[in-house]
Amino acid sequence: MLAIIGGSGLTRLSTLAVAHREVVRTPYGEPSSALVYGQIAGRDVVFLARHGHGHAIPPHKVNYRANLWALKNRGVESVLAVASVGAISDQYSPGDLVLPHQLVDYTHGREHTFFDGGDRKVVHVDFTQPYSAQLRERCMQAAVSAGILIHDRGIYAAVSGPRLETAAEIDRMARDGATLVGMTGMPEAALARELGVAYAAIAVVVNSAAGRGESAQEISMEKIVMVLESAMDKVRSLIDQVVQQ
Repeated sequence: MLAIIGGSGLTRLSTLAVAHREVVRTPYGEPSSALVYGQIAGRDVVFLARHGHGHAIPPHKVNYRANLWALKNRGVESVLAVASVGAISDQYSPGDLVLPHQLVDYTHGREHTFFDGGDRKVVHVDFTQPYSAQLRERCMQAAVSAGILIHDRGIYAAVSGPRLETAAEIDRMARDGATLVGMTGMPEAALARELGVAYAAIAVVVNSAAGRGESAQEISMEKIVMVLESAMDKVRSLIDQVVQQ
């Protein structure tokens, strides 16, 4: 079964024919929201709102472990995550969709693994390619079918938030090779890998990162909201096609 994790701007799927909702208890605490089960084009899908249905959970407070454990425990094999990002590279513009292929983790203070010692043996998980090649290809094919332009490469810089970055921090990330910056990509991707769940992300570019483009002096939150609302129509169309692939 495919799960969709919705981020900012995607707290529900309008095309999901809801069958039922389930509150899942996990060894890691409460997930961000109830799991919403339903169908899109006759295919089973489960949806989870990363920031809660009222968008009240900031990125550094999301219980990523509980979210991923709950999905895996209920039979999810693949996760498609949606997240808003800033564009470090000028190859992207606000409103663009990107399928990241790599990431750099700058987060701190988050519970980032299921293998945290105690009475368990130490486990090292390969993370050379952090995103599922098969799921990324499925998304690319869906984009072609839906007539949606999507960039098929991007290096996601994951930061803790909730504040936005300084221009100097963005310059540092650019030197590290990052082309996008967001706040929820990690540890979500790594936890999915630890559980053996295929994971890919649809990154929605909502602004140029600090010090770049129209954000050279400051970032307009009003413009971010406007771009996000418009871009989510493309995201919903893309998800509909991915489900049917």
